[in-house]
Formats: sequence, C-alpha cells, structure tokens
Amino acid sequence: MAMKSDPSLRRVTIHTDGSCLGNPGPGGYGVILEHDGHEKELSGGFRRTTNNRMEILAVIVGLEALMEPCSVTVYSDSRYVVDAIEKGWARKWRANRWMRNKRERALNPDLWERALTALDKHEVELRWVRGHAGNTGNVRADKLAVAAANGANLLRDEGFENPPKVLI
Repeated sequence: MAMKSDPSLRRVTIHTDGSCLGNPGPGGYGVILEHDGHEKELSGGFRRTTNNRMEILAVIVGLEALMEPCSVTVYSDSRYVVDAIEKGWARKWRANRWMRNKRERALNPDLWERALTALDKHEVELRWVRGHAGNTGNVRADKLAVAAANGANLLRDEGFENPPKVLI
C-alpha cells in the first residue's frame, strides 16, 4: 500500500513477472532489483505450478532478497497480485482464516502468508503495468521467468503439488 516514504530508507525498484507453460504446468518467476544504478536478476523454475503462484512468488523473492527495510516500488503485470495487496484482499483473507467468503477458500494461502510477512518489513507500493507492452523491466522479468520455466532440474512447488489439508 502506498504510504509516506521514510527518507532514511534505501529506494529500491523491483520488476517482477511469473510464467507458466500451461496452467498448471512448468512455471517460473523473474525478478529484477534496481538500486542506485546497480541491478540484480533472480529467477527460478518449478515443474508443476500456476501462473498466479509464480506472479506472487516473484514479488516474494524480490522483497525477501532485501537485507534491510527499504522503500520499494514493485512493478507487476498481475492484477491479481497488485489488487490483492493494494486493495487489502490478502490481509482480509488471512483475517478470515484464508476464506474469500463464507464458502470459498482463498487460493495460494501459503504464498500470500509469505508475501504479507515480506511486505510488512518494507514500505511497499505496487504498480500494475500492462504485460508484453514494451515496459523494459517487465519484458526482462518475463524473459527470466520463461527461461526458468523452460529450465532443467525444476523444483517441486510443494504448496501446489501437496497443499495443506487444514488451513490455520
């Protein structure tokens, strides 16, 4: 959520994207961190997952890579991720024991829990960008995500392949 920025915090920009070859199918995430003229690229792939899980994981990986509290602008082409965070849906789902409403469970609670924990460590503003529309950071993050999804030795996405039976 956008908040008044603490001038003592480092300003970091993070570009994220998730990819899935089939949905579900092999997937990957791509992250580009930028600070003070320096860049770092992160990516990883999973043998069976969903696009939404990779979009959330990209944000998580970017935020968890920061070693100290920072003022962060995260760019994502996922309305699901941006809206769930900026509109407070993910926090509401957690408060309701991972239920979207009285009948529907929230999807991806394992990743949303991790995301909310990472978000609480920083001042974060999420900004939605149109995917595949020439945004340089998004295009680069997408290439990383697709390459990771096509990679060898893909990891197992435990939260997708073996989700918990009982949610806390």
